[in-house]
Amino acid sequence: MIPIRDTLRSETYPLVNYLLIVINSIVFLIELSLGQGLEDFIYLYGLVPARYSLAEISSRFAAEQQIASLVTFMFLHGGFLHLLGNMWFLYIFGDNIEDHLGHLRYLVFYLLSGLASGLFHLVLNWGSNVPTIGASGAVAGVMGAYFLLHPKARVLTLVPIFFFIQFVEVPAFVFLGIWFIFQFLSAGGSSAQAAGVAWWAHVGGFLFGMVFLKATDLMPRIGAEKRMRAITRKRGTPRLQLIHPTQSYGNDEDQYGSIPLTQHEARHGTRKLVSIQLGPSRRNLFLTIPPGVSDGSTLRFRGLGRATAEGEKGDLYLKVRIQE
Repeated sequence: MIPIRDTLRSETYPLVNYLLIVINSIVFLIELSLGQGLEDFIYLYGLVPARYSLAEISSRFAAEQQIASLVTFMFLHGGFLHLLGNMWFLYIFGDNIEDHLGHLRYLVFYLLSGLASGLFHLVLNWGSNVPTIGASGAVAGVMGAYFLLHPKARVLTLVPIFFFIQFVEVPAFVFLGIWFIFQFLSAGGSSAQAAGVAWWAHVGGFLFGMVFLKATDLMPRIGAEKRMRAITRKRGTPRLQLIHPTQSYGNDEDQYGSIPLTQHEARHGTRKLVSIQLGPSRRNLFLTIPPGVSDGSTLRFRGLGRATAEGEKGDLYLKVRIQE
């Protein structure tokens, strides 16, 4: 299952989340430029349990190097797909956690989750000489926090079924629960770090994320945080809209729904990618919202309703809901 987006709109732009994605991407480009020096780079800045458990190895590293690797390992990745997977999950789930905690507290939460996941892996793999790298543990912490905060949110998920691709809305607690169970079973059925995947770091990150969410919530908001929140407040609605139309009583082929817009979008017009639920399947298309619409007005889109037995298609009617 591949998450496309969740249904929760964050109220502020996730600047820290974006910054973390940029930093991880830049570090990956640095890795690509190292050539044959990459292995030494990974061993120096990755998390290697044997560096802490074996005296003959730990003596080769300075104390600051030992401490630094507890943080730097979470910004390294073993390949493009490794980076892409972590950053995509961070992009999907991180914005709502940052919106809840605030920018500065979210940064603390993210780093603590990554640190805890690394220590959890280190203890359970004491003596391993295999470097652990990647943001997976920190991202798992974000997912654990999301599991607690928004269990009933829905995740638009791409599910490949043989040669067909289907979009399905899955409750967040189901999606994240399945993910966690898979990580736990993989960790329990693998050796220390089979196939180069630190499964226990994922499990630890998820669990510690739930704990750190409660702890970080207790941290006071400072004045700078409040000013940053005011500056980063969003002025638009999501580009991708999920539409759940209902049928009219008198004309079964017509569909009725609603679409949220800001005052600016309603005044000047906008273009949205919408995913419309039509029975068990979804239809994805772009809709152009004309300028000058008002709150409560209805937009008619011809031919986007249900098809009758005779092959004729009804219309889709969307009521505009202007958000402040």
